Amino acid sequence: MADNLDPTVDRAGAKVMSRADLTRRLVSRLDKREAVIGGIGYANFGLFGAGDRHENFYMLGSMGLAVPIALGVALAQPRRRVFALEGDGSIMMYLGALATVADRRPPNLAIVIFDNGAYQITGGQPALTATVADVVSIAKGCGLSRSRWAADEAHFDYMVERALAEPGPWLIAVRIDGAKPEAVSDRDPPRIRRTFSRAMQNPV
Repeated sequence: MADNLDPTVDRAGAKVMSRADLTRRLVSRLDKREAVIGGIGYANFGLFGAGDRHENFYMLGSMGLAVPIALGVALAQPRRRVFALEGDGSIMMYLGALATVADRRPPNLAIVIFDNGAYQITGGQPALTATVADVVSIAKGCGLSRSRWAADEAHFDYMVERALAEPGPWLIAVRIDGAKPEAVSDRDPPRIRRTFSRAMQNPV
């Protein structure tokens, strides 16, 4: 199968976009009870703001766990498409997860990395992605060949459609601006777990 995801750009050539807009674009395409795991902080705040679905899981309190959780869901439910939404700072805390995803090769998993080059929620301290680290290059080095920077909104939409229709795993990296989320997700971990667990019992 062809792996043409052009246009291919590097981080410097990718358009800086809105996290809220991109998350809404993704959520608007989900109509088959796809699971979405939102990483700690603004990644899950944006997911909540785009529409509180029972199939959303909002990670609280621990950096870097969106991808491992999404991997577990994808392996346990191979017929369900699963998305992990993670920040650049958080994925740098748990890079081993990318190699594990590449090793297990779940075809139903897609990872979206929101890269603003900063730990925005804690005060905007620079992240390594602002200087030396490129998450797409790292992902490819881990074995995730279907990893790309989204050139712009249309390219993001295109890659999401591919991830919904074709085998992965996928990694879509997007450069985002510094806008704060429009909403804050529910802060009740037991309720989040119960709601998500029940939703995962529904067939796709």
